[in-house]
Amino acid sequence: MKSLTSPKVIKDIMERHNFRFSKSLGQNFLIDGNIVKKIMEGAEITKEDRVLEIGPGIGTLTQELVSTAAKVVAVEIDKSLLPVLEETLGQPPNLRIVHGDILKIDIRGLINEFFEGKEFKVVANLPYYITTPIIMRFLEEDLPFTALTVMIQKEVAQRMAAKPGQKEYGSLSVAIQYYTKPRIVCKVPSSVFMPKPKVDSIVIALDRLEEPPVDVFDRDLFFKVVRAAFA
Repeated sequence: MKSLTSPKVIKDIMERHNFRFSKSLGQNFLIDGNIVKKIMEGAEITKEDRVLEIGPGIGTLTQELVSTAAKVVAVEIDKSLLPVLEETLGQPPNLRIVHGDILKIDIRGLINEFFEGKEFKVVANLPYYITTPIIMRFLEEDLPFTALTVMIQKEVAQRMAAKPGQKEYGSLSVAIQYYTKPRIVCKVPSSVFMPKPKVDSIVIALDRLEEPPVDVFDRDLFFKVVRAAFA
């Protein structure tokens, strides 16, 4: 199997499928196999896991997920990547590729259909411009995930993991830490992407808490107060 982190292989695939990177979709493909390994290690994927991947791209991370996890569902918004994924991944029995927008599709219906409604993990290389809306959708809809392991813009990850008193600490920190325990997996320089983005990234794992760290009477009011306090 060809390495999907090889720039030459990626260029050959792009030419064969007449594929062009979309700036509007924030497409950047990994060209470093070590980062893929670190994501897998950070996500702690086992052979019993059910995994939802957001934005598989050409299947670089998906290859590793399929070879390790019990079931993988990959949601890809770019229709032009579907034939690419068919070529790079084939049709393994534990993989389903779904064309759709993760902010619009029925996620609960998806996991009920493919994961029998059981707990799952989320793994993704998220577009910078919609990182927070995607993560907050999973949190606020109380979906049965155990962890989200995502590669996001460095500054956003730092805000998510910030502690009280640190300059990065704010309403996003409170929101993320109300639902999860964040841990930084690794830093990712912009040089390991094609095309190269203008900012560096961080892989962060958000482990779901069984209970929030504080007991609130009205969750919506709590977050309104938090946002107002940091405004």
